[in-house]
This record gives sequence, C-alpha cells and structure tokens, in this order.
Amino acid sequence: MKTSDTIRLLALAAIWGASFLFMRMIVPVLGALPATFFRVLLGAAGLLLILTALRVRFDFKGKLGVAMVLGIINSGIPFVMYSFAAKVLPAGYSAILNATTPLMGVIIGAVFFSDRLTLAKAMGVLLGLLGVAVLTSTGPVQFNHQVLTGAGACLVATACYGLAGFLTRRWITEKGGLEAKLVALGSQLGAVALLSPLFLVSVNQQPPASWGGVNVWMALAGLGLVCTALAYILYFRLIADIGPVKALTVTFLIPPFGVLWGALFLGEQISWAHAAGGALIGMAVWLVLKPAAPPRDRVLV
Repeated sequence: MKTSDTIRLLALAAIWGASFLFMRMIVPVLGALPATFFRVLLGAAGLLLILTALRVRFDFKGKLGVAMVLGIINSGIPFVMYSFAAKVLPAGYSAILNATTPLMGVIIGAVFFSDRLTLAKAMGVLLGLLGVAVLTSTGPVQFNHQVLTGAGACLVATACYGLAGFLTRRWITEKGGLEAKLVALGSQLGAVALLSPLFLVSVNQQPPASWGGVNVWMALAGLGLVCTALAYILYFRLIADIGPVKALTVTFLIPPFGVLWGALFLGEQISWAHAAGGALIGMAVWLVLKPAAPPRDRVLV
C-alpha cells in the first residue's frame, strides 16, 4: 500500500473517530433528533457541493429511490442510534462498539442472505460479543440500565450497517451498479427525508432548552461536512485505490482515535476495559475479515 493511501486511511479513521466526540458535544445540548437531522442535512449539502465541484454527472440510472431507502438504513437510523447513545456513553465506548459492524454483517448474512458462515467467522462473532460484555460491564462508566441501553443502540446501528451492505449489493451492484458518490448522496437525501418530519415534530413538542453556541455549531459543521460528506469521499477513493477489503481495515483504526479524542477533549477516563474490550473486538473483526482458507476453514452454514 502506498504512503499516500496509508495517510488517507489514517485520516479517515481520525475523522470518523472524531464523529463520536462531536456527538458527545452536540447531543446533550440539542438532543438526539435535532443533532442527527442537522448532521444528515449538512452531509447532503456538503456532498452536493463536492460532487458539483468534481463535475460528477447526477445520473442515478433510476436508482435514486433505492439509494434513498439505503440511506434510511445506512445513515438515518444508525445516526439516530449513535446520537441516543451519546447521551449516556463516552465517545470511546461508542467508537469501540462501532467496530462490531463486520460481526453484525456475518450474523445478518448467515441468517437472512444465505452467506457462508465459516468457523473463523463464528469464532469472531463470539469474541466480539465477549468484547462488548467486557467493555460495558467493567469499564470506567458504572454498569447500569442506561449504559446497557446505550450499548444496545450502538449495536442496532451496526446491525443496520451490516444489513445495508447486503442490500446495496442486491439493489445496486447486482442491478447494473451506480457511481459510489451518487449512492452516498442518495443515501444522505434519504436520511434527510426520513428525519425531516421527525425533527419538526420533535422541536414542536419538545424544543431544545438551548440551540447552543458557537462551539456546538462548529461541532455540527465538523460532524456534517467533515465526518459525513468529506469522509464518504475519502472512503470511496480508498475503495477505488486499495480495494474494499483493505479499506475495511479502517474499522480497526477508528476505536483508538475515538478513545483518544474523548480523553483529550472531553476528559473521558481510560481504563483497562478499553484495551481488553477493544482488543477482543479487534481480534473478532480480524477473524471475520481475514481471507478464508477453503481447505481448512470449515463452513458451518
């Protein structure tokens, strides 16, 4: 892998790790739904500007509708879940739990899409669940119902990511394909369409006590424009340059950045549970993503 690719990979991990920091700054002030709505709105606006600057032709080939539905699953619901989690979980917790995305993909693929489940993948899922248990039950935040609910919200988000991967293959890739940047834009438009009425109802019934100050809106700009719009562009560039498998290694790199940003800027406590739980989840993701050896890797399902 070229040095430039490595730098982009690290930059992407740092950016996505910072998204959990920004949510911890925004959600306590604006609330989960407003924070999520402004994130996808700014993300869609940012992508429109970037794609226009890149002179991308906005030809969705009749797939705008499915791209928007994918956006509800891959952006709208997960972003809401992470925002709810940000109310009760440190940024480092959410970043580490985000790494379970490939594990959720294994479970969903085996159960609903007849995807091959190998012994290594099954072991990876078990290790990942153990890592989640270690992190939530022995970390610096006292284990209680709120922590469990926050962790559950993160796992719902990663399950949505796992499902979206298979639906993208079925609805987009196997139907003639579509420029990845357009899929990204369509997905953000779908998330905006889902969250707009929910946002209006939310602010009408229970408006935020405060709309925040400069710091909150700067964090929102970072979350929407950098962690969403720019991050998508970086990710798709990596897929094109180094392939999807190597690009997925960003999953390993996000948790350390998420924990680091939380400790540096929010004063979040770091404990051995971060290392132990993160290591178990990291090993689990490695087992899931590593190339299978057909003669030795027995298929379970």
